[in-house]
Amino acid sequence: MTENQNHTNTALYSEDLAPIAAQNRSWNTWNYAALWISMSLCIPTYMLSSSLIEGGMSWWQAILTIFLGNTIVLIPMILNGHAGAKYGIPFPVFARASFGTIGANIPALLRAIVACGWFGIQTWIGGFALYQMARLWIPSLEALPQIFPDSWGLQTGPAICFILFWLLNMYVVYLGVDSIKKLLVFKAFFLPLAALALLLWALNAAHGLGPILSTPSKFANSSEFFTYFFPALTGMVGFWATLSLNIPDFTRYATSQQAQIKGQMYGLPTSMTLFAFVGVVVTSATAIVFGTTIWDPVVLAGKFDSKLLVSVAMIAVAISTLATNIAANIVSPANDFANLSPSKIDFRKGGYITGVIGILIFPWKLIADPSGYIFTWLVGYSSLLGPVGGIMIADYYFIRKQTLVLDDLYNPQGQYSFKNGFNTQAIWALILGVLPNVPGFLTTIQAVSADAFPAWLSDLYHYAWFVGFGISGWVYWILMKNKTN
Repeated sequence: MTENQNHTNTALYSEDLAPIAAQNRSWNTWNYAALWISMSLCIPTYMLSSSLIEGGMSWWQAILTIFLGNTIVLIPMILNGHAGAKYGIPFPVFARASFGTIGANIPALLRAIVACGWFGIQTWIGGFALYQMARLWIPSLEALPQIFPDSWGLQTGPAICFILFWLLNMYVVYLGVDSIKKLLVFKAFFLPLAALALLLWALNAAHGLGPILSTPSKFANSSEFFTYFFPALTGMVGFWATLSLNIPDFTRYATSQQAQIKGQMYGLPTSMTLFAFVGVVVTSATAIVFGTTIWDPVVLAGKFDSKLLVSVAMIAVAISTLATNIAANIVSPANDFANLSPSKIDFRKGGYITGVIGILIFPWKLIADPSGYIFTWLVGYSSLLGPVGGIMIADYYFIRKQTLVLDDLYNPQGQYSFKNGFNTQAIWALILGVLPNVPGFLTTIQAVSADAFPAWLSDLYHYAWFVGFGISGWVYWILMKNKTN
């Protein structure tokens, strides 16, 4: 901000949203590589790869799909990260350049709602880990009377543990982010060791890699494979579609552009692929050992005989999940909700809002089976976030030429206020990018019959992120070029 900046008391400014001065930025290449290693080593990453095996892919098909997806999403990740590193601004402020000073709340809220869903999923995983432990010591927990409607798909015992773990998350929000630092250190040591232990178990139980890697694909022909592959690839891109938007929240601390670019290139595709390989090997081994594929590592750990071993493993999973949840799924949506009213919503209130929405999204249903996890959740929200990414990149690189007026991002009367704080061109581009994916989403969740729309229109949903990104970016560029000419 300049010395003449006099808008610090407006509804657009708070200390959390203020630009980071160059001399206060300290993240180097290793910091960004470490960030992605930490973010990638989580239970959902394992479940991502194992769900592809459950869906019918062979080990190399699953690994290739994950590597391609993460390489593709790395491109918008680096492109959007540029503005954060150059100007020191977080995602909600960066979005003001394209959507308007008030309109930026639209992409911020879309991104925040998705983060709430991830918060709910991680909280369910942590709560279910506690349930797997508790039922060994308290068998009656499995026989509690059903108190929820059958349509909810929620048993009483797991629900109790879920709520208890949710309350623990909210208590950490109350204490503040600093309280999670030690848990993040614990996670950094535990999850790699746990992954190695599972890998060794798989190799021993399945008598080496040979039987595991020789397990064939379940697809009868290439047509069946590609019918599954393209929506799965979209799901892999969708896995980090949230971070591809709000990556400025992290790159604003970069010492240089090279630091964020190299750090992300070194950290994201490699760590995701390596940890996914563990999921692939272990899940393939379960098919050999148990006769059925077990894609959820928490369910797998619950099958071990030793009560003590299961208890230690489940407590460790819960602690590491708690650390990931606060760091990855609370900080960003809390900022997004704070952007709605910086003077009234602080981090703590934003965290509470995230927690409530995380329950209402029914996370246990999202990950009940691989098809729901990939095709409903990952692909579904990518259809919303892909268009936002297309608009922001088109604006920053083709309209603004990587040049922003920093003061005006915080000025309700500046150039980014457009008309009443909204850039209608961005909103139209967003709508037009989302619309083609609506028919396919409705048929996927069975809200309408499969023949309600032409097959080619429903099939666009298989490429949801790509379709939305391309259409919205192109439409926005056309509209803005016509406006300025």
